[in-house]
Amino acid sequence: MSATLSRWSRALVAASVCWLVVWQAAALAGFPRRTTVTLGLYGFVLHVVFGKAYSLVPSYFDRALAWPHAPAATLPLAVVGTAGLALEPVDGVPAVVGTVGAWSWALGVAVFLGTLAWTLRGNLSGAETGTGDHNADRQRVDRAANLFVPVVFAYLAVGSWETLAARAAVSPLLDGYPPRATHLLAAGGAALLVFAVGFRLLPRFLVAGLPDWAPWIVLPAGALGPALLAAGLPAGPVFRAGAVVEAVAVIGFAVAYAHLYRSSDRRRVGFYGPLVGAGFGVFAVGLGLSFAFGPVDPALVAAHYRLNLLGFLGLTVVGVTFQFYPPTVGRFPGAGDDLALAALAAMSGGLVVEVVGAVVSAPLAVRGGRVLALLGAIAYAYLVLGVFRQRARD
Repeated sequence: MSATLSRWSRALVAASVCWLVVWQAAALAGFPRRTTVTLGLYGFVLHVVFGKAYSLVPSYFDRALAWPHAPAATLPLAVVGTAGLALEPVDGVPAVVGTVGAWSWALGVAVFLGTLAWTLRGNLSGAETGTGDHNADRQRVDRAANLFVPVVFAYLAVGSWETLAARAAVSPLLDGYPPRATHLLAAGGAALLVFAVGFRLLPRFLVAGLPDWAPWIVLPAGALGPALLAAGLPAGPVFRAGAVVEAVAVIGFAVAYAHLYRSSDRRRVGFYGPLVGAGFGVFAVGLGLSFAFGPVDPALVAAHYRLNLLGFLGLTVVGVTFQFYPPTVGRFPGAGDDLALAALAAMSGGLVVEVVGAVVSAPLAVRGGRVLALLGAIAYAYLVLGVFRQRARD
């Protein structure tokens, strides 16, 4: 990986870290739900998707990134896009702010997708995996995982187009209903990438093997579920089918990762993130199934999105980030596994308290849980940004 690509990939991850803190602060301050969903999905989750996809996906397809400066172009567009989209629902903010944000976001995604599409041309199926001879036994899984990465890109494209169409004079592919874009981006653009890249990355981290069934159940279900959810919202048989299929994907991934964790003799702080995150994912799809087959409690809708974005996707991202950028390499006060574990515990514990508070209608518990989550996010940011600053100095 070139120094330019590595530097700007880290910059996108750093932006993701900062968006996490802003998101938790905004949730605690009571900003509109559309603002906090934007900060969590477009800001925290998708910025790290951009950063790590630029650095990992080309090598997984045995290619080099066609334009190493693409992350530098994506970063300001994605940041401005997220800020504009997040500010739009706030009282007193002109609608043009959201329009500018939507255009900026769409352009950033266009740079990202265009660069990776050109990079992977001639190998879009992922048959060439870049898998070394020492990992020849993983070749079959690697090819299966690669096959679904273009599906992720399709979801990012459609979800971003729908985001733009809701705010600009372009025709939507669907009907402009905002939750459709959210599900396309979160379940299709982020969760499916976690499944696909995770099935390549996590077995290598843990030096263990996936169950034979995992890629053939989780990946197809993870590819189909978001389309059914987005098309079927807010209710009806298509939505119910999507909830079931997405539940199969998330529960299958949780079981597969639990198997990896049990099979491994390695115990690193970063491995706890996907483990706890997968558990939250199971609760999140359970709540989603209750919405699909029963009445929808508005108080639990917020819990559902928090379980997905902060619990499943968020803690998985935090854990994997700690694996890429170990806190133990830090030479600054507090750096190390103890603070990393405390950050994970604060975010996961805070989320549990918040969700329980939502279920029993206890606003004080919801607020207390969000305080804990914010403290965990700040500790995570301190560690990751500290390691980045140290690398820049070295």
